[in-house]
Amino acid sequence: QVQVVESGGGLVQPGGSLRLSCAASGFRFAAYAMGWVRQATGKDLEWVSTVSSGGGMTRYADAVKGRFTISRDNGKSTLYLQMDTLKPEDTATYYCVKYPWAGLASRTTFLDSDYRGQGTQVTVSS
Repeated sequence: QVQVVESGGGLVQPGGSLRLSCAASGFRFAAYAMGWVRQATGKDLEWVSTVSSGGGMTRYADAVKGRFTISRDNGKSTLYLQMDTLKPEDTATYYCVKYPWAGLASRTTFLDSDYRGQGTQVTVSS
């Protein structure tokens, strides 16, 4: 069955960096777009970033643009999120998501994933 498992979260000071990973199994990883969403305590789920199936096209939420970088290694069935210049408002549980489609060109919404992992906690605090 489809599984996506996040890792790499933790406590980091403002301005610091973290790299999240997502190990995927149970489906043909290279055939689908993948992404990250997050949810802070008491807030709605928020889309963070999405990458196309081949890795050549990416999209970012305005709140993280220029600070976060999404990437994927299709040979390892792994998705990454490099998070730099972290801010306290980035504190949230981060979830890896799989989409039921491959490309991003015509997409205007990125909350229509079909699978989501258990999440990894990221806390940005001094």
